[in-house]
Amino acid sequence: MEKQGVHGPKPRFLVGNILDMASLVTKSTSEDMDSINHDIVGRLLPHLVAWSKLYGKRFIFWNGIEPRMCLTETELIKELLLKHSTVSGKSWLQQQGSKHFIGRGLLMANGNDWYHQRHIVAPAFMGDKLKSYAGYMVDCTKEMLESLQNAVVSGQTEFEIGQYMSRLTADIISRTEFDTSCDKGKQIFHLLTVLQHLCAQASRHLCLPGSRFFPSKYNRDIKSLKMEVERLLMEIIQSRKDCVEVGRASSYGNDLLGMLLNEMQKKRGSGFGLNLQLIMDECKTFFFAGHETTALLLTWTVMLLASNPSWQDKVRDEVNRVCNGAAPSVDHLSKLTLLNMVINESLRLYPPASVLPRMAFEDYKLGDLHIPKGLSIWIPVLAIHHNEEIWGKDVNEFNPDRFASKSSAPGRHFIPFAAGPRNCVGQAFAMMEAKIILAMLISRFSFIISDNYRHAPVIVLTIKPKYGVQICLKPLSP
Repeated sequence: MEKQGVHGPKPRFLVGNILDMASLVTKSTSEDMDSINHDIVGRLLPHLVAWSKLYGKRFIFWNGIEPRMCLTETELIKELLLKHSTVSGKSWLQQQGSKHFIGRGLLMANGNDWYHQRHIVAPAFMGDKLKSYAGYMVDCTKEMLESLQNAVVSGQTEFEIGQYMSRLTADIISRTEFDTSCDKGKQIFHLLTVLQHLCAQASRHLCLPGSRFFPSKYNRDIKSLKMEVERLLMEIIQSRKDCVEVGRASSYGNDLLGMLLNEMQKKRGSGFGLNLQLIMDECKTFFFAGHETTALLLTWTVMLLASNPSWQDKVRDEVNRVCNGAAPSVDHLSKLTLLNMVINESLRLYPPASVLPRMAFEDYKLGDLHIPKGLSIWIPVLAIHHNEEIWGKDVNEFNPDRFASKSSAPGRHFIPFAAGPRNCVGQAFAMMEAKIILAMLISRFSFIISDNYRHAPVIVLTIKPKYGVQICLKPLSP
């Protein structure tokens, strides 16, 4: 890479640049921000800002023994995501970092495994199957709104909305994934959340080969949590199989788990069979990808609407006009254009995934660069979404109008769900869920940001508000 003019900070033996990154991030996030300010790239990716000033738009850094090239040139990013998806994917280090809580599900699969898993999973998020989830979303949201209403009646005015959104999206994914077994699904979700935090701790430290075998308390905790999650999943799977075997049911069910089990039955005769471990890994992946990111999208959007009352009023007027007091249906959603613009602007300012990583599995040409096998390319989504050259002088301001036209030039550099063949399979599910929840919330309540809210975004695998988002709710008359 040096021969091609790509340089970077000097790595240390074994640890690479991990310590430099950790110290820069610790320093930049040690204090809260003075006000609600969306200029957060320097806070969350300080190493990227410092190194791009020194080495340019592309530079190499080392995560332990793994070389990574940071790439911010949008034309090359587009080429990478659209053309080279078959020769790039998730690295061994990434798979190790997340194997305990999502295993080798679709998110971490590569090559033929990824191709087959994608074809099995994709139909669950398309057409009529996708529309069938809207009822679950409306019912779960009604329950949450009732609990908020009851709390307001009893005298509570301030709410940490992130907790409510997290519980709500967990309820929805439990219902769509496990339907009748959703109570067990909620237990699984709780355990996976604990596992994720443990795995996130490890991702900030050096991963030495063989360290996962050390009999440390950390490794023991992870192993016992993983075993408990898989025990609960196996109980659900086994009860479905028993029902089919004794003839009480003709299929494994219409939810996501049932669909996977039905596919496994179909594929038995073909070369690619889904095993039970893979089904459990897919279930865990749905939980992580379908719950966490949507909860954060909703939390940040509520924060933005609470601190921009004029946009809140515009969206409320649109929802009232389109839905006319009824719960939003699938047919209503395409007409909620202002709400769609607000959600996109929230995804631009606070994309749940701050970076997109892709490792090269063989040598290939990317623009003017020769990419050698084994090099990881890191696309800093957050930095691209906050790039003044692309989005203009108001790049760090909340301005949904920038998404008013679908053909707007900056929109081509908008990649919260990635792009190309490996884009997010649940993108339509997440957007439908976000629109239904926000439309129902905004038609029942007006809300402002609380004086107790402290703006302090941090990265724990995803971009989160460090202390949650406190808002003051006021019920609207029906």
